[in-house]
Amino acid sequence: MNEFTSASTSRREFIKTTGRLAAVSALAGVALPNVHAEGSSQIQVALVGCGGRGTGAAANALSTKTQGPIKLIAMGDVFENRLNGSFEALSKESGAQVDVPQDRKFIGFDAYKKAMDCLKPGDVVILTTPPAFRWVHFTYAISKGLNVFMEKPVTVDGEIGDIILMRGYRLHGPVGSAFSTKWPGEPSEILWQISRFHSFLWASGGCFSDFYIHHIDHLSWLKNSWPVKAQALGGRHYRQAPDGTQYVDQNFDTYSVEYTFEDGAKMIFDGRCVNGTNPIYASYAHGSKGLAVVSKANDCGFPSSTFKGQNMSRSNLIWTSKEVPDQQDPYTNEWNDLMHAIREDKPYSEVKRGVEASLVTSMGRMAAHTGQEITFDDMLNCPHEFAPGLDQLTSNSPSPLPSGKDGRYPVPMPGVVNDREYGAPHA
Repeated sequence: MNEFTSASTSRREFIKTTGRLAAVSALAGVALPNVHAEGSSQIQVALVGCGGRGTGAAANALSTKTQGPIKLIAMGDVFENRLNGSFEALSKESGAQVDVPQDRKFIGFDAYKKAMDCLKPGDVVILTTPPAFRWVHFTYAISKGLNVFMEKPVTVDGEIGDIILMRGYRLHGPVGSAFSTKWPGEPSEILWQISRFHSFLWASGGCFSDFYIHHIDHLSWLKNSWPVKAQALGGRHYRQAPDGTQYVDQNFDTYSVEYTFEDGAKMIFDGRCVNGTNPIYASYAHGSKGLAVVSKANDCGFPSSTFKGQNMSRSNLIWTSKEVPDQQDPYTNEWNDLMHAIREDKPYSEVKRGVEASLVTSMGRMAAHTGQEITFDDMLNCPHEFAPGLDQLTSNSPSPLPSGKDGRYPVPMPGVVNDREYGAPHA
């Protein structure tokens, strides 16, 4: 433990140092170590990152059907309004299970430490900040002996023979904070970028990593291996807000990635954030004997189904999944599994998978942003550090990505900037 925490002084060192444990942004629900909360049957929870996903995760945690009580006792965020809004929503929904007095509501870049310091070893911290901060927060959680929850859903498979091709699609209009106009001058540039984290590669990996990782992960899980290389394309097309103001974020509007596995099988992922286009949000697997609908809708939407041959006709239907009513919500399911493991002292860790899913997603993103073929090892050893010194940030720190004089930010330029995902800021 001590070797781990002292050696992990940057995100890249953290990933390499923890090849045995594995941990990075956008991870699955995990638990380290597998111990009860000390001296009590009650499990205490702290929420770090009080946006919509964090509030939802906390609500799921408090609704778990496990033996023994569970309470939310501390909250942390860099934005006071988000923490207060989350507290009000959770208090209304969960009542006495929310026990967060004013002195356990923490604001600022060190709020994660203060919130976790309220917990005992074996308690649970929910980490739902922008992904850039996960390695910092996860390192501290491990040093405190806490169980950790970080989001990641999966899905089911069927008997369709050897998988030779998989397809994932997330095609819809702009969502979240993926598109941003110029920084308005307040709050500080770094706080504004954190509030618009989908727009900036340093904060989240952009819309590619934050939106598309779920399909890439569950299709690779279905294949039971990870791609070894990726080639991709993408572009920026409509870069103005409805009022004509120019967008300055770093995202492409469209992405298409071809992943290749060691056995030559392919996985195609298409992503698009363009209004007025045909919406598709699903995933499929093609085998030597048939076809499977992996996720019918969204990241893990039921029912899944399998078909003879490659046509999804009713006459070819082999099997359709049937979920019992109290197991239809994947977010509640993962919390039930985590809480059961904690109370039963059973190992439950998906951290290694989370690292690998993050790395493979970044591999596809970099392939699109550079126009080059990127291998697993290329991405693992990529020297481009988006935000060095992230664990030292304060609310007065300059942004890791300052805007140019024109208020714009550097964007990917495939074929021009080939060894990193974007160049220097505009003059």
